[in-house]
Amino acid sequence: MLESLNLPTDIRKLRLSELKILASEIRHLILDTVSENGGHLAPSLGTVELTLALYSVFNFDKDKIVWDVGHQAYTHKILTGRLETFHTLRKFGGITGFPKRSESPYDFFGVGHSSTSISAALGLLIAEEVQGKNGKVIAVIGDGALTGGEAFEALNHAGQLKKKLIVILNDNEMSIAKNVGALSEYLSEVRLNPQYRRVKKDFEEFIKNLPISDIGDKILTAAHSVRYGLKSAIVPGNIFEALGFTYIGPIDGHDIKTMQDIFSRVAELEEPILIHVHTTKGKGYKPAENSPEKFHGVGKFNKDTGEIFKKPAPPTYTEIFSKALIDCAKVNKKIVAITAAMPSGTGLKNFAKEFPDRFFDVGIAEEHAVTLAAGMAAGGLRPVVAVYSTFIQRAYDQILHDICLQNLPVIFCLDRAGLVGEDGATHHGAFDMAFLRTIPNINILAPKNENELRQMIFAAFSQETPVAIRYPRGSGGGGAVEEIPQNLDWGKSEYLLKNDNAEISIFAVGSMVSVAVEVAQILNFPVNVINARFVKPLDKEILAAETNSKFFVTIEEGTLSGGYGAAVAEFLADENISTPLLRFGIKDKFVEHGARAELLKLCGLTAEKIAEKIKLFGGC
Repeated sequence: MLESLNLPTDIRKLRLSELKILASEIRHLILDTVSENGGHLAPSLGTVELTLALYSVFNFDKDKIVWDVGHQAYTHKILTGRLETFHTLRKFGGITGFPKRSESPYDFFGVGHSSTSISAALGLLIAEEVQGKNGKVIAVIGDGALTGGEAFEALNHAGQLKKKLIVILNDNEMSIAKNVGALSEYLSEVRLNPQYRRVKKDFEEFIKNLPISDIGDKILTAAHSVRYGLKSAIVPGNIFEALGFTYIGPIDGHDIKTMQDIFSRVAELEEPILIHVHTTKGKGYKPAENSPEKFHGVGKFNKDTGEIFKKPAPPTYTEIFSKALIDCAKVNKKIVAITAAMPSGTGLKNFAKEFPDRFFDVGIAEEHAVTLAAGMAAGGLRPVVAVYSTFIQRAYDQILHDICLQNLPVIFCLDRAGLVGEDGATHHGAFDMAFLRTIPNINILAPKNENELRQMIFAAFSQETPVAIRYPRGSGGGGAVEEIPQNLDWGKSEYLLKNDNAEISIFAVGSMVSVAVEVAQILNFPVNVINARFVKPLDKEILAAETNSKFFVTIEEGTLSGGYGAAVAEFLADENISTPLLRFGIKDKFVEHGARAELLKLCGLTAEKIAEKIKLFGGC
């Protein structure tokens, strides 16, 4: 059926039985594709019927929809011109894993980070009104994304403005008790009934127009109190009502007919509406239903058995961080760990088991996580904030104002630094060195391998200032990891290759250190290779010692604008040193999705490409 339809227009013409067949076809397509390419399987399987119900009621040639994060938007992609290219999902040169404005006219707002949909949808709605258009705007947000503060800021503003915004809360965690669900469905039916709404409005007008206005206002206030008191006892949406939204639900997010009925009637209302829809993560695929966290974001797997393919590999940086932190916490009782809804991804799950009273998952609320850590540090604890590099961007002000301005000893462990691969531009950790380097008091470290990461974690607890340690996704070169790490000479780089007659000095950061060693092997002349280790404080002593070189080379898996190479350039300029500098890193543009090896090649960060450019630069 999928291939025979004119999508998305024909969805509005289909009968319920046909929509159910279509849902099955879409599930199979998503399962087939993600099993080969990897991706966000469980959330997208859970929203197939919800998406079909939306497209069968609304006309997205004039209406608009914003998907929060975008983990659940694969059906949306299939229905909006990407059926033929869906097999390229998350591949280099193929379609992205998230809605992206340049990819489709139906991707009304680009997403990838959490809790932005309601703000963006409200902005789109205001744009419609200012331009005299009458399209409806819908935000679809998950219960996880609703833990982000921006979502509540937007709800509060939308409720205050009383705009006809439709918010769909896709709840795929909580179950609906039958008694509450049945009653809520009944109340939703009553509240959507035009006669009920007309009587309610007439009653309010009658009370307001009583001759003695004070009595009328008191009667109206009392009536509202009784109504809200009853609702708060039996309806779970009172918080949304308090923010100015009419709450409807919970309803079954796999019952297309019920959703069509409610969406059709909601479309006629002129007020903020929140529809609470319950879906099952991984719906229709038992392995994902049974293990939704495992199949939330997944690599290639066997769709028949659910077995995820994993090549034998040494422990990941995340696993090394996890063990090192636990070992430190066994000795130092003041160590606490904080994550923003990612205990597994950041490696804190084992810490939580070992020290449940010293572990804090704040939900998708990075700003709160950082200021919470500041308060803990001010109170005498040693907090560690474990977060992906791309997500710490959301807490820049809190790092600057609440941590660094007060010079509090908080440790940031930034996982997934650098290019992360198939998740693309919204998830690359390319900017941390640049935006953190501008902040006073903070130290920025990057380990060359897993053993050095363990050293850095132990050493960070000896400091009384803020520390950020950035490390890449997955495994490095492997190798032995010392149980008792060697002392780290704080603020100092190290020579990996040192030649008395070296022509050039290569300074490399983190994941690029091993690449720098490869570069030295390719070049046919002696070079010095230095593991920077510290992006900040900059090791000016070793830089000064190398100024007799023909030229400097810096290599980093981060943005060139403001990064480590920029710090070296500033040093040379400030000290009036004329040594030429050749910088390698990520240029001033966003890097798309693809396998990490493909992206490194695209960015010119392979040993071969670097060596070739060094030869041209040096006239060798």
